[in-house]
Amino acid sequence: MSALEGSCLCGAVRYASDGPVGPLGNCHCRTCRKAHGAAFSTTARVPREGFRWVAGENLLSSYESSPGKRRFFCSRCGSQLVAAWDQEAEIILRVGSLDTDPGTKPVIHIWTEDKAPWYDLTASLPALPRGRPR
Repeated sequence: MSALEGSCLCGAVRYASDGPVGPLGNCHCRTCRKAHGAAFSTTARVPREGFRWVAGENLLSSYESSPGKRRFFCSRCGSQLVAAWDQEAEIILRVGSLDTDPGTKPVIHIWTEDKAPWYDLTASLPALPRGRPR
C-alpha cells in the first residue's frame, strides 16, 4: 500500500502514514460528535511509527478530551486531523481529513449508546451528488 496522505481544510497542516490502515469505523461517542459537529466521526488506526507530519506541525493545537487522549487540530482552520492515546502504538486518523483513498470502507459503528437521537443507523435516504435541492 502506498502512503496515506491527509491535510486540514486550509491546507497548512499535512500528514502522511506508511503503515497499514486498520478497519474504518464510525464513532458515535459524545466527544467525537462534539469535536466534529456531526453525527459521527469515521476513524482508522495506523501505526505511530509510520506516521509523520509533513507540513505545518507548528500550527497544530491539541485538546485532551479524555485522560491520556489528545485530539490534534489545525489552529488556523480548526480541522480535526488525528487523535492519540499517550501510551498506545497507534494514531487514530480522522478519515475525513484524508486526501488519498484508504482503500477500504467502514465496517462498524461504535459507541452507538451515545449516538445522536436524530440519526438513524438504518436510514435509507436519497443521495444527491452535490448540495441540496432548491
